[in-house]
Amino acid sequence: MKKAFTIAALAAAITLAPAHAETVKIGYMTTLSGGAGIIGKQMQNAVELALEHKGGKLGGMDADVVFVDDQRKPDVAKQLANRLVKSDRVDVVAGIIWSNLLEAVHKPVTRSDILLISSNAGPSTVAGEGCHKNFFSMSWQNDQTPEAMGKHMQDAGIKSVYLMAPNYQAGKDMLSGFKRYYKGNVKGEVYTKLGQSDFQPELSALRANAPEATMVFQPGGMGINFVKQWKQAGMDGVSKLYQVFTVDGVSLPALKESALGILGTQTWSPDLNNAINNKFVADYKAKFGGYPSFYAAQAYDTILAIDHAIAKSGSKDTDKMRAVLAAGNIPTTRGLLKMNSNHFPIQNIYLRETVKDADGIVTTRVTETVFTDHADSYAAKCKF
Repeated sequence: MKKAFTIAALAAAITLAPAHAETVKIGYMTTLSGGAGIIGKQMQNAVELALEHKGGKLGGMDADVVFVDDQRKPDVAKQLANRLVKSDRVDVVAGIIWSNLLEAVHKPVTRSDILLISSNAGPSTVAGEGCHKNFFSMSWQNDQTPEAMGKHMQDAGIKSVYLMAPNYQAGKDMLSGFKRYYKGNVKGEVYTKLGQSDFQPELSALRANAPEATMVFQPGGMGINFVKQWKQAGMDGVSKLYQVFTVDGVSLPALKESALGILGTQTWSPDLNNAINNKFVADYKAKFGGYPSFYAAQAYDTILAIDHAIAKSGSKDTDKMRAVLAAGNIPTTRGLLKMNSNHFPIQNIYLRETVKDADGIVTTRVTETVFTDHADSYAAKCKF
């Protein structure tokens, strides 16, 4: 069968089948332009790789994926979600990096009786009382990963910490999760502008506070700029840097050796030793010339989840796919993924250190498991 791949920024389809065959259509929303496009491109790469690994079929059905660029704007995301549901008539909407964008599309998609599957964003607002039976996360609830960092820093006996995150829902969730487990002295809690590139004023204020440690959440390009400016300002002599979603497969190609030794927590790592992850990492490196990020891994897992739901249910019907996903045991790069009652994962969270691999390439490796089968803090409030 001849395979044809056609991709555009706002609307692109991967059509891998004759027109007469039954097809599952997926609208995949991510950020493909601007400074955050570096993240979206990794996610798009991973979706394409997953489809390649599945032979262009999901659950035995031919796959048609429409990529759309949300431009990191909630109003654009909402318009695109409506288009995907009403005009493109997709069976599933997936992707979405940013929590404020997920909040914008959550009701328009879930109320249309199709599944919304997040590959990244996991705001608390849709995990508790605002949950919906048609929403699933294939990543984490925002609080979970920094909860692990809070526990690690508490257990390490760190007496004081300075916190910094962008001023939007995910940033607020991240610091809330951290403080749920860290009980020491929080000497400062600073919210920066989303998309900020200059952190000199914040670093000056941090220097004056002189905390024992600093914990930051600055994803994508924000993380690259923050860590570079941290190093240039000699901040390692002031405070020890810890992070979540700041030093990863997106930022490491730019940061390289300057990130060595920095600790962070994550639900995934390129060195997790299972068959799915080993193949994903090896093939991603061979095809795209570098390590995948956790964004890429979660995008890959999203496609595996859709494949699993269709294969096990024998249908692309929303109710039947929902039942399969809610039951958990979804094959992913993290192993068989469990699913909580609010449709967020129950999973391990690891402490990762930035290191060089055997080839001298800077990456991350797991040093310990902070939480095993960790559930989010909002599921009890979710009543479908």
